[in-house]
Amino acid sequence: MAVDPITGTDPASNGGIYTTTPTRTPKQSLDSEAFMQLLVTQLRNQDPSSPMDTNQMISQTTQLAMMEKLTSMDSTNQESFALQMRTSAAALIGHTVSYLDKNGDTKTGTASSVSYAAAVPVVTVGDQQINLDSILGVVTPTATA
Repeated sequence: MAVDPITGTDPASNGGIYTTTPTRTPKQSLDSEAFMQLLVTQLRNQDPSSPMDTNQMISQTTQLAMMEKLTSMDSTNQESFALQMRTSAAALIGHTVSYLDKNGDTKTGTASSVSYAAAVPVVTVGDQQINLDSILGVVTPTATA
């Protein structure tokens, strides 16, 4: 039985867990997992005669913690913005709104309902479905006597 000196496997054998070589898809962004892998690899491969500076390691760990907090804040801000859009859209019901139609003309009508099915809330004005970000203005409804 011949064994490949590089991989340590028998090239004639077709068995095993994988019948094809598994491929790894590269990530397009660095996350905390990638950062930690880089730090651990750096520690494993450091020169024992001149180890990594502890200040540098603390700095890198601090950068990781800051990156995680910024990612968390970004997620929280996105959720907050989505909630604000939903609240704003719901507040339009019963109000007269103006919007641009598909031809670019300004139209006016009363908002009767809101749908949250899409990423941006959709307001129903008459028989038209208008994205919240396409509404130009709002008028307070007048009290009927």
